[in-house]
Amino acid sequence: MRLFGFVASLGLLVKSVTAIDLVLEDEASVKSAASTIAFGLASLYTGNNTGDTPGNLPDPYFWWEAGAMFGTLIDYWALTGDDSYNAITSQGITHQGTENGDFMPRNQTRTLGNDDQGFWGMAVMSAAENNFPNPPPDQPQWLALAQSLFNQWASRWDEENCGGGLRWQIFQFNNGFNYKNSISNGCFFNVAARLARYTGNETYAMWANKIYTWQETVGLITEDHAVRDGVHVNLADHTCESTDPNQWSYNAGIFLHGAAVMYNATNASSIWRTRVDGLLASATATFFNESILFEQLCEPSGFCNNDQRSFKGYLTRWLAGTTQMAPHTFDIIHPLLLADAAAAAKACVGSPPAPAFKGHAGTACGFRWTTGGFDGSTGAGEQMNALSAVMYTLVDRVAAPVTADTGGTSKGNPMAQAHEEVGEKPITLGDRVAAGFLTTAIAMGLVAGCAFVII
Repeated sequence: MRLFGFVASLGLLVKSVTAIDLVLEDEASVKSAASTIAFGLASLYTGNNTGDTPGNLPDPYFWWEAGAMFGTLIDYWALTGDDSYNAITSQGITHQGTENGDFMPRNQTRTLGNDDQGFWGMAVMSAAENNFPNPPPDQPQWLALAQSLFNQWASRWDEENCGGGLRWQIFQFNNGFNYKNSISNGCFFNVAARLARYTGNETYAMWANKIYTWQETVGLITEDHAVRDGVHVNLADHTCESTDPNQWSYNAGIFLHGAAVMYNATNASSIWRTRVDGLLASATATFFNESILFEQLCEPSGFCNNDQRSFKGYLTRWLAGTTQMAPHTFDIIHPLLLADAAAAAKACVGSPPAPAFKGHAGTACGFRWTTGGFDGSTGAGEQMNALSAVMYTLVDRVAAPVTADTGGTSKGNPMAQAHEEVGEKPITLGDRVAAGFLTTAIAMGLVAGCAFVII
């Protein structure tokens, strides 16, 4: 990895042929560029149209990516102060959260993966941590929604196969049920760590450490802190010796940020610092080419699918969040954010016809940031990536995420849990886990004894 001199010049002007002028470290310029890109992203959303379902992106986007988009828009508001998209964000999240507060909407439930729910869970954690305007009192609240997901995941923790871990899919009739992947467990880890920091409750911290330790034990986080994609469950002996070694940027990012949150929540403990520094070194070595972020598994060949074309934006988000939780990483990460912002702005010069892009002509963002221009690829993932690249250069200009003790206003419900899920037995471990929040001293022993029950 080499950091070029151009990122050291904080007054760098990025214009050339682009319709987006970006002066790095000029707050007004960054906000203006982010506004243009955010408009292009929001123009792809149809959930607020008459007859459409709030919270859904149109085909070909899966449900989880809408949750990722709303998480991006929450951070956009927190970083820029622009509330243009707050209404659609609140409407979309609360609708998909459902009246049960469980992120299991009827039109999605049978195909849900644990990671699908996770991107909605991380969005509501961002809402709570940034004091995003709260929903009406008669609707599920941001913190309570995240706690509901935590309880659902705790109830699905599978000790019988591979000694722990979440499966990719929730229901056994879906392909992938016998795969335990890093992104599903990463969502659980990330949310648990953030709940631990936000609430101060040791039960969440215990689970965050349990999840991370399991990832190491099963080989999904290696000794050199590479994060592998997942393991296959051997149905004959219940082991997980068949590993998918592929490395994706969002897997690295989700564990890096969660580890940084735990470092912050544990008052800079040495074990979490070692994990943060190791994960950061691995991620920067793997996913940066001449200081520019790229999806190394599929981007060079041009075969990234619709999902994979959004991964870079999440790593960017979590790199920025890491600087807030572990300030000693700022000098490493900030130059990378600047370089990515400059490269992403140069890629936002496309003018594809609607419905592929409905934003301002000449501002569609491409996928590759290494070409110096628009590569012809466009969509929600590409816009989210570029928006993240630009707006997260402001991360050092805003306050760190709040907690319940430092001004957080979102109402929680540690007893929140899902209704009976189609195709499964009623959730019982959620009762045990949630009960621990009422008597924390008893909880540590109780959870240790019964937290491994399978649904």
